[in-house]
Amino acid sequence: MATIFIRQLENRYITPLKNCSNITNLKKIHAHIIKLSLSQSNFLVTKMIDSCDNISHIGYATSLFQQLIHPNIFSYNAIIRTHAHNRHHSLAITFFIQMLARSSKSVFPDKFTFPFVIKSCAGIMCGSLGIQVHGLVFKFGVDSGNITGNALIDMYTKCGDLNLINACKVFEEMGHRDVISWNSLIFGYVRLGQMKSARELFDEMPVRTIVSWTTMVTGYARAGCYAEALGVFREMQMVGIDPDEISIIAVLPACAHLGALEVGKWIHMYADKNGFLQKSEICNALVEMYAKCGCIDEAWSLFDQLVEKDVISWSTMIGGLANHGKGYAAIQLFEEMRKVRVAPNEITFLGVLLACSHAGLWDEGLKYFDVMREDYGMEPEIEHYGCLVDLLGRSGRLGQALDTILKMSIKPDSRIWNSLLSSCRIHRNLEIAIIAMQQLMELEPEESGNYVLLANIYAELGMWENVSSIRKLIRNKRIKKTPGSSSIEVSNVVQEFVSADDSKPFSQEVFRILEELALHQTKTSDLMELVEENADTSSL
Repeated sequence: MATIFIRQLENRYITPLKNCSNITNLKKIHAHIIKLSLSQSNFLVTKMIDSCDNISHIGYATSLFQQLIHPNIFSYNAIIRTHAHNRHHSLAITFFIQMLARSSKSVFPDKFTFPFVIKSCAGIMCGSLGIQVHGLVFKFGVDSGNITGNALIDMYTKCGDLNLINACKVFEEMGHRDVISWNSLIFGYVRLGQMKSARELFDEMPVRTIVSWTTMVTGYARAGCYAEALGVFREMQMVGIDPDEISIIAVLPACAHLGALEVGKWIHMYADKNGFLQKSEICNALVEMYAKCGCIDEAWSLFDQLVEKDVISWSTMIGGLANHGKGYAAIQLFEEMRKVRVAPNEITFLGVLLACSHAGLWDEGLKYFDVMREDYGMEPEIEHYGCLVDLLGRSGRLGQALDTILKMSIKPDSRIWNSLLSSCRIHRNLEIAIIAMQQLMELEPEESGNYVLLANIYAELGMWENVSSIRKLIRNKRIKKTPGSSSIEVSNVVQEFVSADDSKPFSQEVFRILEELALHQTKTSDLMELVEENADTSSL
């Protein structure tokens, strides 16, 4: 009878605890529970910990659990789950270890324990600990159903390259795989850039969700396979799945890099129709897309319409103006950004330095480089140094550019030396060009463009023997030229062309038209020469 009475008292608090929305109400309920001498009720403490989880009050959940003299499996699961949900992964694992220490007192982990412990192993990126927990799953004979199996796949895919093999083993051994199982393993391949394996698994999926499609679009875009990203995006729509906010953000960079303006405009209209333009992330991606597709006015118009402009909004627009040669406008926008007290970041200053370089604002560029370090405490990265070297090189201050490179806190890469070499060609400075070329021959000895640049400098200085030596060096080293490539959007489909590539079904037709154009150009040139010759004869 006493047990029944206690359970009735406990049941009175189920609904109030379930509806509890703040810590003040929870403390009031807790006070009533203490008055009724029920503070050691594992049932009620578990419910209170769940309430703490819902309102994200981890400290109170911990104190509730620690006052229990004999916590059971339910209260242990609740405290582990609460810490895992709120990303306190180390504490979740600590409570799990405490549970294992009490296993002699009939407190054993079950199928509700392991998914959250495994999630915490992934949270602290500790694959070795995850393997040990995986072993405990077998030791305790826990039914490794979908939830535990999916948690293991997710953990292994997040904890390093080698653990992907373990993820595959878990996937293959699962008796029943749901869509989460497939998505988790595909994400693992995508994270490592193994898009071929990801695509093979994706094609095998019995059922695909918006998450599956978006993962593939994101993976292709990050791997630089922009045409494939757009292709998957179109396939998704063809099978009747409407894009969501995440898939739109994933595909817009591909539109930007390919110059797929028509697809980008369609996405803009679709986002407007579905109320997505209220999200700054989508607007920022659209601004970048328009800017990279050459539509700087459209980018500017959309930027002006933004109600809330974050640092990404400002940085994207400044960078867009810089890339379009609108240096003064970019700097003016940066100053406006500072006036409204939006703190710039490293990407903002990259756009500002680029704007100064393209607009020939040498002194301003040096000033903003100092502002970045002195006013905002930012240490320049390799890209900032690259802009500064380009800025100094374009202005003819080659000695200062070389001095900047030699004093860099970061080891200069090939792009910086190539920038200096290019400036040497503009200003015909052979001495510094040779220094830059020596570095480039160590960093990228097979890059033909560097040798061509140096040969051009020799040619412009009339040093033809040196030009001949460079050409012999290229032949002897069998250095291959990087084939040129271009892309064009036709009927909302982006086609990429690479020099000497005849793999496309329409290649022969393209080559035939090019030959006709070349023949036409030759005939036109001959005709012009004949007209000029006749004109000269008639003047005699």
